[in-house]
Amino acid sequence: MADVSDDARQAAYPAAWEADVVLQDGTTTHVRPLRPSDADALQAFHVGQSERSTYLRFFAPLERLSDRDLTRLVTVDHDTRVALIAVAAGLDGSEQIIGVARYDRLEDDEAEVAFNIADAHQGRGLGSVLLEHLAAAARERGVRRFVAEVLPQNGRMISVFKDAGYAVRQRTEDGIVAVGFDIDPTDRSLAVMADREHRAEARSVRAFLEARSVLVVGPGADAAGSPRARAAATALANLRAGDETVALHAVGVEDVGPGVHEYDALELVAGPVELAVVAVDPTDAVEVVRALARLGVRAVVLLSAGYAELGPEGLDRQRSLLRVAHAAGMRVVGPASYGVLVASGDGWLNASLAETPPATGRVGLFCQSAPMAVSLLAAVRRRGLGLAEFVSSGHRADVSGNDLMQFWADDDGTDVVGLYLESIGNPRKFSRVARRLSLAKPVVVVTSGRSGQVVPPGHAVRPTHASPRALDEVLRQAEVIRVDNTHQLLDVVEVFAHQPVPAGRRVAILASSASIAALVAEAAAAAGLVVPGAVTILSEGGTPDEAREQVDALYADPDTDVVLVVLVPTIGHPDPELVRVVARAAARTGRTTVACVHGLHGITSELTADDDQGRPRTVPAYSAPEDAALALGHAARYAVRRARDRGRTLHLEGVDTQAARRLVADWLTEADGGVLELDAERTAAMLATAGIAVLPSFEVHDADEAVEVARRIGWPVALKTTAPALRHRADLGGVRLDIDDEAALRSDVAHVLSLAQSQRGDPGRAPLEVQAMGPRGSACVVRTAEDPLFGPIVSFGLAGDASDLLGDVSYGVPPLTDVDVAELVRSPRAAPRLFGYRGLPALDVASLEDVVARVAVLCDDLPELRSLELNPVVVAESGVVVLGARASIAPADRADGTRRLQRV
Repeated sequence: MADVSDDARQAAYPAAWEADVVLQDGTTTHVRPLRPSDADALQAFHVGQSERSTYLRFFAPLERLSDRDLTRLVTVDHDTRVALIAVAAGLDGSEQIIGVARYDRLEDDEAEVAFNIADAHQGRGLGSVLLEHLAAAARERGVRRFVAEVLPQNGRMISVFKDAGYAVRQRTEDGIVAVGFDIDPTDRSLAVMADREHRAEARSVRAFLEARSVLVVGPGADAAGSPRARAAATALANLRAGDETVALHAVGVEDVGPGVHEYDALELVAGPVELAVVAVDPTDAVEVVRALARLGVRAVVLLSAGYAELGPEGLDRQRSLLRVAHAAGMRVVGPASYGVLVASGDGWLNASLAETPPATGRVGLFCQSAPMAVSLLAAVRRRGLGLAEFVSSGHRADVSGNDLMQFWADDDGTDVVGLYLESIGNPRKFSRVARRLSLAKPVVVVTSGRSGQVVPPGHAVRPTHASPRALDEVLRQAEVIRVDNTHQLLDVVEVFAHQPVPAGRRVAILASSASIAALVAEAAAAAGLVVPGAVTILSEGGTPDEAREQVDALYADPDTDVVLVVLVPTIGHPDPELVRVVARAAARTGRTTVACVHGLHGITSELTADDDQGRPRTVPAYSAPEDAALALGHAARYAVRRARDRGRTLHLEGVDTQAARRLVADWLTEADGGVLELDAERTAAMLATAGIAVLPSFEVHDADEAVEVARRIGWPVALKTTAPALRHRADLGGVRLDIDDEAALRSDVAHVLSLAQSQRGDPGRAPLEVQAMGPRGSACVVRTAEDPLFGPIVSFGLAGDASDLLGDVSYGVPPLTDVDVAELVRSPRAAPRLFGYRGLPALDVASLEDVVARVAVLCDDLPELRSLELNPVVVAESGVVVLGARASIAPADRADGTRRLQRV
């Protein structure tokens, strides 16, 4: 290995590889690259290992590492020699190494890998986590294959490789097992990583939601009467009023009250303690969290603010707190959290600032903002809506909606999930996690802004340059139900919490008057419901038996999926017996029903009846018919989407993204860390690795060169200017088509040069291009852009001013399925032109979808691809031709990944 100076190693330190991860047992640890300064810690780690573990790692007994060996092990260049360590907090607050993973490059794309996990931490999934991180780092450095030599008795290590989802090949020679496997992600390895992540994060959340011992830490007597002191006292009082079986402890809290173990200092608290609620000065928080480590605390609910919202100094303080907490195995809820409420058989675990909990039920709610949590919980109580869990993450430094969704996916006590999101730190992970959850139960989401580009103070989120519609696409692909406000959020949640999932969108209407029925039918249609004409008007002055017959007949209609009831008499209130008849019919038939009944709102006893299994079913009541129709429409559309085919992962012949990465790695050596615009030859070479061919275009300066090219490639040809303002603009004279002889070409060259002389683009480029004529058809544009927040974004539209000016473009966020690609192509309003519009022949949309799919796979697997434009892509009756392509590349800076928690 070439000699690498300390300064060079320090300068090359890949800070982006640092990550906080959740382990198999739900605890956390910090993973980072090894530094030369870790020599003493590495020696301590080695000395602490058993003789067996040392033998399995080094094939020989080795009590201590020699100075030479130690120097060799900590000397890494983060390229040909890479080492990652997992660290935990020692009793004295120092970092202790609990796992090491390393590779040494043998060839350009092959490296030897080795692992060593501390004896006391084996069985927690550290090996799997370190393998995920090391493989990701290796891929960034161009390594594509790991090999290892393992003793036969080291079956645990061989299992780590196989269980990761890689296709492991092994052979035994001279008593040593030689193992080798490619580390490029496969469907199986990605599924394994996602499943490991899911189980670990769900377990970490369950650990604090099911806490049976809670410690409240306040700011102490010196801060009596301060907001932090009041928050700590309120949280403790609420815990005391809740589940009496929970053991309570307090330090530095006013008015402790009976039944609480009070201590003068954290050092005196007798553990173990599972959950800590902390409201202290931010400057004291790190030491408080460090002191909690010895008590076995699994999570800290941080009620107080004073972190990232204050600027860079506050952000550093927040990161320090997270580093200490994660090294100690703790999750952090907050800062500025409103707290956590969990329903149990013995009452509420009310580790929050909510003095009056709502009713218990089967709804999980997540809310970032503490102020919004106040109004949201108040609305829940007014409606009589029952909750199973409520979590406020505040500024979402650690525990996020993704973590709670991982928990709710396995929680038998939750039927529907509601999320109020002020920011989404990792949209790609959100989409993946939410999509998995939505297969099992509905997920209703409201964001504080439609675009997702407004980041509240305190939320450490990467900036985004994406179109506001990118967030729409992320939520659509996640299969969540997006609503406009918290009022609608609870409206929709009520349906799923108390009614069956709709069987379809066909709605029957039961109304107290014809005029109301007409308005309700229009509202239902606007909400996406299908009104087939099954409208029943209750007979004015009819008997109870007649009303019952009308209701029964409506619910017996086989062409009805859902029912919308509106009972608003002009005088007085609806007949209570009629209301009960509706409730019983809805429960008996299982037809999803919502109602607008004068005098009723939310979840009421009047609209509750038992179904055939004896379970109570309540028809939710809304204040306005439009609210009822909108909530029912959301529920019905969700049912239709959940039942449809979501498609298959894209696997395309002729796509070699490894080759693309090799090309890009070579080219980036010229970029000096910046953006490199690729020329036409390099762009075509990169696209060829994805199986996309670009029709060659030849730059020319004058008519003589143009004629020479035309003779070489064959007539007819197209002539184009390279001037940006006229490029692709046949309507402005910048493009001339079907030129079939020399005279016409010379004339067109003169005209285009004259037109473009004041519109020159890059002075180094020739002013004209000559290209063979492609087939006739519709011109489309396919683009990708690498966004700091969303990652790769694919857009599609038909070419032309109308599409650009009207924003008639569809968006997709990879990874896409074949169904996603089909929807992407069909979503623009101008898309009917591809399918035989006004008698024109239908075009080869299947070939177009193939090009879009290849672009999606390329940009997903190649984070260095900063931008790509295929313009135009001509779709003919048979086949597709790409006539132009532009691309730029830059060093990868993608924040997402199944292997790590988001760190901004």
